[in-house]
Amino acid sequence: MIDFHMHTFFSDGELLPSELMQRAKTNGYTAMAMTDHADNSNIADLLAKYIEFTKVNENYSDIIVIPGVEITHVVPSLISLCVQESRKLGAKIVGVHGETIVEPVPEGTNRAAIEAGVDFLAHPGLISEDDVRLAAQKGVCLELTTRRGHSLSNGHVAKLAKKYGAKLILNTDSHSPSDLISDSFRDKVIFGAGLDSDDLKQIIKNSQELISKLLNK
Repeated sequence: MIDFHMHTFFSDGELLPSELMQRAKTNGYTAMAMTDHADNSNIADLLAKYIEFTKVNENYSDIIVIPGVEITHVVPSLISLCVQESRKLGAKIVGVHGETIVEPVPEGTNRAAIEAGVDFLAHPGLISEDDVRLAAQKGVCLELTTRRGHSLSNGHVAKLAKKYGAKLILNTDSHSPSDLISDSFRDKVIFGAGLDSDDLKQIIKNSQELISKLLNK
């Protein structure tokens, strides 16, 4: 399992980075990103904490930990600035909290995130065909998620991503220990979204390729 979307108690998660890392490693994860909720008020603080944590732990753990952010509920006109600031401050991965059907995310967030060139768009809800087409062109990964509520639109996202050739990854959006999953559960969620074994292999490959890209930044 590779997971690019996980939260600590630096936002609304339950665990310290060290415990989240240990639980993920024990669960068989090979790589993970810590991507707490961020806006212009806390990006610098979050990344300073994550970068220090990864520096201290990189030689003492057999799991790859990537420092990042999930830009959340930011008005679309400011998303690009937040993405730029995150990268400037050392984020290896930048995601945006997409237009999930279970939260009042500002309309236009999906489009602004894709135009800003984020690494992944989290739970993009009923994303439009035009936005999926643009994500494919710009190489932005679209997220399938195991998170309750957000996962209700997985089938829609999977169908359009496959139609237009957009890259899919699967994340947990973990907030608590119970959110961590096994490889077999990951596979079931992917099949439940209407995808097949070839799609599963491609999603795993997409995650592996994204890790390689991030480590080379």
